Amino acid sequence: MSTILNSNALENEAIYIMREVAAQFEKPVLLFSGGKDSITLVRLAQKAFYPAKIPFPFLHVDTGHNFQETIDFRDKLCKDLGVELIVRNVQDNIDSGKVQEESGKYASRNMLQTETLLDALEEFGFDAAIGGARRDEEKARAKERIFSVRDDFGGWDERNQRPELFDILNGKIDLGQNVRVFPISNWTELDVWSYIEKEEIEIPSIYFAHKRKTFVRDGMIWTADDAVVYREEDEEVVERMVRFRTVGDMSCTAAVLSEAVDIAKVVEEIRDSSISERGARIDDKRSEAAMEKRKQQGYF
Repeated sequence: MSTILNSNALENEAIYIMREVAAQFEKPVLLFSGGKDSITLVRLAQKAFYPAKIPFPFLHVDTGHNFQETIDFRDKLCKDLGVELIVRNVQDNIDSGKVQEESGKYASRNMLQTETLLDALEEFGFDAAIGGARRDEEKARAKERIFSVRDDFGGWDERNQRPELFDILNGKIDLGQNVRVFPISNWTELDVWSYIEKEEIEIPSIYFAHKRKTFVRDGMIWTADDAVVYREEDEEVVERMVRFRTVGDMSCTAAVLSEAVDIAKVVEEIRDSSISERGARIDDKRSEAAMEKRKQQGYF
């Protein structure tokens, strides 16, 4: 749709969605990771409610394996905006035995986020969770509506989605249900980066090319700067000029070789790329329906 809608139309649509969330739900929350998509949501929320403050808190489900650059940026932005930041940690559920951590060279905590997210939504009674998912990311995302209803257990049924005709968004939910909201659903990765460039939005330094200690496995470049990412003894560490197109759990998020040291160069690089950003996420490669299964279980 972004090939039809220009950037102003995409922005206007997203702002309309933000305002509909505030009007139709009693207790919304913005899911904020410190990544580019959630940062874009923040700017859109600022515009939607200006000159008032953003009228809902931010929630981050922290795997404990996030890139430090992202966490530092998250904390600084929330402090600057004066918004409430709620952080819930996957580690707490591991420690309590509620979930079991994976082991081995493809171990990741990404799958474990679901339980922590559902617990947080129940703990605070949030009835709408605003997120930065886009339909171009992955096949399961393309099946979503902008207002995506979840059942009492947080589950998603792709066969039971509401029609959204003429931009009419139906926020009515039954007791126990909640809604995931995707204001930038119709945007592409390039749309997001172009908007960041246009709005001169500050983003974490990890998105720009920088020298980093890395190693290669399965044709993908992994960070070797910490003890989180599993590495075999024979996997050689080499300093490379890389950047990250997505900044999820570092144990499943690979880097790309890059010389893009500023926004303009990143936009140019994305425009010329033939590979989706999700191509650098190993958790999406576990099976053909990996993302869809996670969403059915309550994942964002």
